[in-house]
Amino acid sequence: MARGTLDREQVAERLLDASAKHSFDPVHEVDWEQPQPPDLFYAVPEHVSLYGTPLWERMTPEQRVELSKQEIVNIMSMGIWFETILMRMLLKMAYERHRPESRHVQYAYTEVGDECRHSLMFIRMIEKVGARPYGRPGYLNTLGRYVPVLLQGAPMWVGTLMGEEIVDVMQREMIRDERVQPLVREVSKIHVIEETRHVNYAREALTRRMARAGRLEREHARLVAAESAVVVGEFMANPAVYQRVGIADPVAARRMAKGNPHHLEVKRRAAAKVVPFFEELGLMGGPTLKRWRRSGFVA
Repeated sequence: MARGTLDREQVAERLLDASAKHSFDPVHEVDWEQPQPPDLFYAVPEHVSLYGTPLWERMTPEQRVELSKQEIVNIMSMGIWFETILMRMLLKMAYERHRPESRHVQYAYTEVGDECRHSLMFIRMIEKVGARPYGRPGYLNTLGRYVPVLLQGAPMWVGTLMGEEIVDVMQREMIRDERVQPLVREVSKIHVIEETRHVNYAREALTRRMARAGRLEREHARLVAAESAVVVGEFMANPAVYQRVGIADPVAARRMAKGNPHHLEVKRRAAAKVVPFFEELGLMGGPTLKRWRRSGFVA
């Protein structure tokens, strides 16, 4: 057996063992009926895209809490969309491997099970806070149908990490912040614990793949990294959020958010793990840096 294959199986074996010990059923392990104190935020206040802007200063405490609620609902809506695409990519990979007995494929199925529960958990939380999920722009809805075909090999794992690592960093900060609703912190804790395994799986897979990737695959992966950053960055300042909160000019609010130094700092902190990892693998630089700068995740 080749060393790469052995390493892959060893990684999957370790993750399967961790899954058996540290998996959660959010239906029964989250207190869905707990009170939601009106003075607590639904996200870390400093994470809110308009934090520190003139618009934020004019808001009442109740409006600020509502904005935090709509922004966490927006992020969870993005999470449902992303996780559905990820499940399709993992199932496609497992189907094409033709080796269901391998630990690598078995872990792919295990992760699909985790992501199913996460999506259901996000949907239930959106319902419990009294909100509605956010839709996607038409072009992203169309693109999402073809992603499992377009992204294979290194590009698949690059897209996976952009979707997982940004939210993971932000949720780790939520868990520790007592200004955030207990319900949000519980949901975030479950997601962080299980996503740690998913991030490890994707990082190991991307590292192995890049070691043998040709020039075309490398350039494709570099492009996907930058474009994924732009998509995630755009989601984090969604004008539909500002419209729901009652801001008169949601497009102007979005412009203000995208230029907000506080918001940009949150983005760069959220990307502080994934960007150096991509740099190490040669996935940053060249023409794509312009797209990274547009995303707000790098200076």
